[in-house]
Amino acid sequence: MAVKEVFPGVYKIGGLLATRNITPGRRAYTEGLETEDGIEYRMWNPYRSKLAAAILNGLKHFAFDERSSVLYIGAATGTTASHISDIAKNGSLYCIELSERNMRELVRVCEMRGNMLPILADARYPDRYADTVEQCDIIYQDASAREQAQMLKANARFLKRSGIAYFVIKSQSADVSKDPKIVFKRELELLSDEFDLLQTVALEPFDRLHMFAVLRKR
Repeated sequence: MAVKEVFPGVYKIGGLLATRNITPGRRAYTEGLETEDGIEYRMWNPYRSKLAAAILNGLKHFAFDERSSVLYIGAATGTTASHISDIAKNGSLYCIELSERNMRELVRVCEMRGNMLPILADARYPDRYADTVEQCDIIYQDASAREQAQMLKANARFLKRSGIAYFVIKSQSADVSKDPKIVFKRELELLSDEFDLLQTVALEPFDRLHMFAVLRKR
């Protein structure tokens, strides 16, 4: 089956997304493994990863490469983070997660992958992990919180100038009473003094209540 690289470290195999597995023979969750020309790939499910959904839906600004340093806010159990780990195989991935239950599974994933560091913390208070996180090329935020834009602004201190932020806006977490489009617009406006908006990507049919935004720090 033909393998096509669509972004650095991101591949399509038979129309499906995949990343090259840096831990051959081992899964991070329940993903399928495919071997082509002696190389093992992990299939990337867009229904379980908003980054994969955004790629399939026309993401244009892809800043990740094999040496990227990434602050991942809301890493949950490590599904998307593990694929970023494959892409940034020689980089570093700081995984912030608030839930102790999720952290137990995230730690298991990180133990397999030398470029992932799990950090149990509330991302609203970045001072608590400021001694651990270095300046990063990328922030990826997918956190269930009411004040999502404020959380990203608080963590922008870790993002290099002209660095890229991938911001998953969760309308139901921000304000369940308002139309998602109103919530998306409000959250982006709150960031306009510090970030330039490069692109927004709707995630349907993979996800209907989130907006994926790409921003560049001024």
